[in-house]
Amino acid sequence: MKIGDLARRTGLSAHTIRYYERIGLLPYAPRDPSRQRGYDASILTWIAFLGRLRTTGMPIRDMLRYTQLRERGPDTLDERRIILEAHRTKVRAHLAELQDCLVVLDTKIAGYAGSDTVEMDNDATDQPTRALRERLARPIGD
Repeated sequence: MKIGDLARRTGLSAHTIRYYERIGLLPYAPRDPSRQRGYDASILTWIAFLGRLRTTGMPIRDMLRYTQLRERGPDTLDERRIILEAHRTKVRAHLAELQDCLVVLDTKIAGYAGSDTVEMDNDATDQPTRALRERLARPIGD
């Protein structure tokens, strides 16, 4: 399939597909005689996996490391598993933090829905969750 077809099927732009190919997240596609890229349908599964990693916040450098290991074959299975387990731990922590935030939002919404006069100053007095306190205590960039 041509790059436009791949873009439509994956939701990625042609520019992103070319970028992913250039940095090594996608293998270089063979070119036809008119120099257009031709992709095999099997690339769709890999792109979907990369999309999930991106959605869950995995940095591109980690995605690249995983991709490099994958290209080296089955001898790297343990290393790939370790990368995914570490990422899963981060995703679970982020989910817990988001869940805590959702509880606060739900509480606020319920408070606003149940009262004609809501004191706006109480927004600043909500106790941050443990995860949020820890995140706020970290130096910027961590």
